[in-house]
Amino acid sequence: MKFQWLGHACFLITTEGNTRIVTDPFDETVGYPLPRIPADIVTVSHQHFDHNAVKTVPGNPKVVQEAGEHVFGQIKITGHNSYHDKKQGSQRGNNIIFVVESEGLRVCHVGDLGHLPDKALVEALGPVDVLMVPVGGYYTIDAGEAAELVRLLSPPYVLPMHYKTAYVDFPIAPVTDFLKMFPGYGEQEELVVDRSNLPRQTTVVKLNLWKTAPENL
Repeated sequence: MKFQWLGHACFLITTEGNTRIVTDPFDETVGYPLPRIPADIVTVSHQHFDHNAVKTVPGNPKVVQEAGEHVFGQIKITGHNSYHDKKQGSQRGNNIIFVVESEGLRVCHVGDLGHLPDKALVEALGPVDVLMVPVGGYYTIDAGEAAELVRLLSPPYVLPMHYKTAYVDFPIAPVTDFLKMFPGYGEQEELVVDRSNLPRQTTVVKLNLWKTAPENL
C-alpha cells in the first residue's frame, strides 16, 4: 500500500490492487495546489471546506462521509464518531475517524480530531498499522496530544498532517513541534507499506508534498 501527501489532511492511498483512496480533499482557498488526482473512493471526516471538497476529485469516486461500515470489494472502511473539539462538538461539530482495511493492513485517518479518544473509542478503533494524525493544534489536537494518541494506539507508522506550511495561512503550528518529540523521524516523498515488514517500533514519517505541486514555495 502506497501513501502520498497531497497537502493539509489529504492523502492519496493506493492499494496493491490499484484502488485509489483520497482522504479529506480541500478546495482552492486553502492554499495548496489542487492535486486533481482521480480516485475510486473519497473519505470525508467532516463538512468543512478544507476537508470536504469532493468536487475537486476527478473520477466519479464513491464518497464515504458517514460512520459505520462501508465495503468496496476487498476494502472495508469503518467510520467512528468523534468530535472536532473538546466539548462534544459544541464548538466545531462532529468528526469521523476512518479505519481502512485492505491487504492485511489497518490504516487510520483521524480527520480533525479535537480531543483524545476515551478507552472505548481506542478499543473500537482496534490495532492500527498506519496512523494519519493532525499535529497543528488550534482546530485539532496539538503536537503533545498527537504524541499521546500515538502512545495510545502504538502504530508502526505515523504520518503527521494538518500543520502550518508556506501554503496555508491558518493559525496552526508547524510540524516541527511534533517531530521534535520523535527525533528518529524520517522524511520521504512517499511511503510504501507491506504487512510483512512493518517496523517493530513506531516510526514517524514526514511526507513531503507530492511532486505534482510546485516545489520550494
